[in-house]
Amino acid sequence: MARLRRLAGAFVLACAALLPSAAGAEAILHAFNWRYADIEARASEIRQLGYTGVLVAPPLKSEGGQWWARYQPQDYRVIDHPLGDTEAFVRMSAALELRGLKLYADLVLNHMANEAGQRADLSFPGARVRSVYTSDPARWERQRLFGDLATDLFDGGDFHPAFCITDYNNVTQVQSGRLCSGGGDTGLPDLQGSAKVINAQRQYIAALIALGTDGFRLDAAKHMTLAHVNAVFDPVLLAGRPVFGEIITGGGRGNTEYEIFLKPWMAQTPLQAYDFPLFHRLRQAFGFGGDLSILVTAQADEQAIDPRRAWTFAVNHDIPLNGIFRGLIMDATDETLAWAWLMARGEGTPLVYSDNNESGDNRWNGLYRRSDIAAMLGFHNALAGEPMRMVSQSNCHLLFRRGDRALVGINKCGETRTLAVDVEAHPLRAPGRFRDALSDHVLAVSGGALAVELPPRSARLWRFDPDASGCGPRRLRDKIPQRCTQSQGQNSGGAIQRRDMRHMRAPSGRPNARID
Repeated sequence: MARLRRLAGAFVLACAALLPSAAGAEAILHAFNWRYADIEARASEIRQLGYTGVLVAPPLKSEGGQWWARYQPQDYRVIDHPLGDTEAFVRMSAALELRGLKLYADLVLNHMANEAGQRADLSFPGARVRSVYTSDPARWERQRLFGDLATDLFDGGDFHPAFCITDYNNVTQVQSGRLCSGGGDTGLPDLQGSAKVINAQRQYIAALIALGTDGFRLDAAKHMTLAHVNAVFDPVLLAGRPVFGEIITGGGRGNTEYEIFLKPWMAQTPLQAYDFPLFHRLRQAFGFGGDLSILVTAQADEQAIDPRRAWTFAVNHDIPLNGIFRGLIMDATDETLAWAWLMARGEGTPLVYSDNNESGDNRWNGLYRRSDIAAMLGFHNALAGEPMRMVSQSNCHLLFRRGDRALVGINKCGETRTLAVDVEAHPLRAPGRFRDALSDHVLAVSGGALAVELPPRSARLWRFDPDASGCGPRRLRDKIPQRCTQSQGQNSGGAIQRRDMRHMRAPSGRPNARID
């Protein structure tokens, strides 16, 4: 294992000088339920599309072909499941690092696998799995991350007493009870935050960091006490690596789950989180009869978390894959417009979910490379650091600029919107031509009044086009430097600071259960 890591590291160092610098903004691909080998094979494509990192399936030992089986750990000390093993993880890590992509690992620390149908004890990985280890010691030594595979990692004393959560607004129940699917299911054994458990989890995370992991998603985060979370993820161990927690809520301020789980998480840990409040605000704004202007005040209304700690999304894996959440799926066009808002505004870390059609909808299969998503990514990356300034808004439309280099319009309604823009009040580089990333439409900006047309149910992401504006060849730049560098005579809104470059699973196979 150590030799494989050394070889992978040497290969990366030898090739790193040939690579372009990292993109200027963060956008992460959630390669949901992808094989590690497939991520390795697509690393160049992922980088070329504009992603800066990839979130991968939980790197631990688990069994079963269903997607939710990946969230039922048997052992932290090896990586082995149908999507890959430790050796495949190392190869994937090297391929991502070679291309300047960050590797994010999905962590399942709240519970272990529900094996009540096989055995009565709570020893993990248990006698059966340990016998598999001893049957081929050389192979399992190559997969080992840490510890002694001849012994169990956990026993019955490491778990809370067995009972199923029945009240998801009761903090004690949620953080010490089991996730159960009903019908007599005994649920997922819930780990205590004891010194022994914390030590094992820290060793596990340290081992993943040693394999090149750059950050983590924490599954079922609200089911762990904040004391447990802070003890595992201390700054020394993380050394600046981000961790974002999955804390499902039904909204922001005023929603009980937000008030008792996500708000304390944001106040009492330094970690990041899924922006479920913003997701619900997006659904409200883009839904039938909704008002887009409520997106502008989302953070002020406490219906979005601090964008510096927010992982944003228009869909995540739990929504299409669990019956209890499928009602949250947006209309397909509204979802695309929501992605345009998330990508174009320049705040938060967009997390783009792309599956292998596990839901059966065939809607998110290959989403990561869909042409409009790729165009939004290019816009998102190109405008990194440019301030967002609202131009106009209504229940049907939003119009805003990014510095003086871009103008974004979103129209959710069924009629064309024609909007007037005072370029003196809202400076854009002029005279200049701005090209829409989604339609290739060109907007000519000459100064003074500007009429902007937004087709129905569409978004426009116009960005200053240097070549079309005569800023390409050096001789033209020298003749018209003002147009090619900044807006004429107006402050664009302040100095531009550029940036450097589950779990909803059913343990007994019933994905419609309330498990969060």
